[in-house]
Amino acid sequence: MERTRTFNWQDPRLSAANTRTMSGIDFLRAIVNGDIPTPPIGMTMDFRLLEVEPGRAVFGCQPAEFHYNPIGVVHGGLAATLCDSALGCAIQSMLPLGTAYTTVELHVNLIRPITKDTGYLRAESEAIHVGRQVGTAQVRLVDADGKLYAHGTTTCLIFQLPENNK
Repeated sequence: MERTRTFNWQDPRLSAANTRTMSGIDFLRAIVNGDIPTPPIGMTMDFRLLEVEPGRAVFGCQPAEFHYNPIGVVHGGLAATLCDSALGCAIQSMLPLGTAYTTVELHVNLIRPITKDTGYLRAESEAIHVGRQVGTAQVRLVDADGKLYAHGTTTCLIFQLPENNK
């Protein structure tokens, strides 16, 4: 039986403009509070930023059938995307106004299969080091009982945003 799924998102350029006027932690708190919309990837894969504090970020997701791969389990890309999002945001939460980051290395270990019956998952990340040019962080993807489904690390490049040239 064919299934459908519909979702909406807002223009990501509007929320990205806030990165020029807010520190990393303020920007992420605005997303958690709903003042800045969830990015399109969050709407597409149905996950959310739940918590943020300096050096820490938590994303959550309820695995569903639309996350499945051809062999009948959730695609590893969901775990990797949750981990990448949490890792990057843990680093972003430490960045001052006018500074941004991009992932240059992502390592994710998938520990066990995820299905729609797994239950709600949380990607809990913490920054290990955030310097002027490089940031590193670690993450654990766990269920409500703390059972581990994946873990990983990242290295991010930190850079100054260019000035607006009008």
